[in-house]
Amino acid sequence: MLLVIDAGNTNVVFAVHDGRSWVGRWRISTDDRRTADEYAVWLLGLMERAGLGPDCVTQAIIGTVVPAALYDLRRFCRCWLHVEPLVANHELDWQMDVLVDTPAELGADRLLNGLAARQLYGGGPLVVVDFGTATTFDVVDAQGRYCGGAIAPGVNLSMDALHQAAARLPRVSVGRPVEAIGRSTSVAMRSGLFWGYVGLVEGIVRRIAGEMDAEPRVVATGGLAPLFSEGTTLFDEVAPDLTLEGLRMLAAQNRDRFITDFSGQQAHDASGHPDNA
Repeated sequence: MLLVIDAGNTNVVFAVHDGRSWVGRWRISTDDRRTADEYAVWLLGLMERAGLGPDCVTQAIIGTVVPAALYDLRRFCRCWLHVEPLVANHELDWQMDVLVDTPAELGADRLLNGLAARQLYGGGPLVVVDFGTATTFDVVDAQGRYCGGAIAPGVNLSMDALHQAAARLPRVSVGRPVEAIGRSTSVAMRSGLFWGYVGLVEGIVRRIAGEMDAEPRVVATGGLAPLFSEGTTLFDEVAPDLTLEGLRMLAAQNRDRFITDFSGQQAHDASGHPDNA
C-alpha cells in the first residue's frame, strides 16, 4: 500500500491507498518541531484502529511546502515504516511541461494540483483554485502544460489580520452569511470575508481566462472548497482531496525512483549519522 503525506502550512494529511481506493485518511496540525517519534505515536495508533499495521505500507511519498518538516517526516517513514519516501519536487517525472521561470521555487502542492486536474478532467485548459493557508490559482493550458498562476492570502489569514489590526473587531468564523448587508459587526465581517473572497476568485479566474483566450474548466480544492462553491457558479468541479490524488499519481509515474532494498538505509540510520536531505 502507498502512504501519501501532504504537509501544508496549516495541516499535515496522511492517507493510505491500497491501489483501488483510499482506505484511511488522518490530519494533524503542522508543527515543524514535531519529531518522527511523535508522528509514530499519533499515526500508528490511528492506523491500527483502521485495521492497518505499519507493515502494510510498502511505499511512501511526501509533498511539503514546509521544508523544516521534511526531515522528521522522512525519518518517520524510514525508522517506523522501513520505507524510503519519494519527495515531490520538480526533478521527478511529471509527464507535463512546466512553463515557469524557476521550477525549483514552485510549491509542490501547486504542481500536484495541476497534475491531478489534468489527469482527472481531460487535459486543459484548466484553472485549479486551492483554498488553503494561501488561495492559489494554478493554470494548465490547452496543450496540457503547467503555466503558473496566482497566489492570494487565504481567507483565514485575512480574518486573523482583520482581528489583530483592528482593536474593536472580534475574531469570527468563516461561513456563508444569509445576507450581504450585515446588521451586526460579526455578520458584516463574515459577509466581507465570504463575498469578498467570492469576488476575488471570480475576478482572478476571469482575468486568467482572458489571458488564455479560452474558457477553462475551473476546479476548486482545499478544505474550504465546498463552502465557497455554495456562493458561486464558477466551479465546474469540487475536489477537496485533489492534492492527495496528485501525490498518488506522481508516485505511480515514478515507480522506478522508489528504493526497494531498504537495508542500506537502515544501516545508515543505525550508524548515528543523520541525513539532513
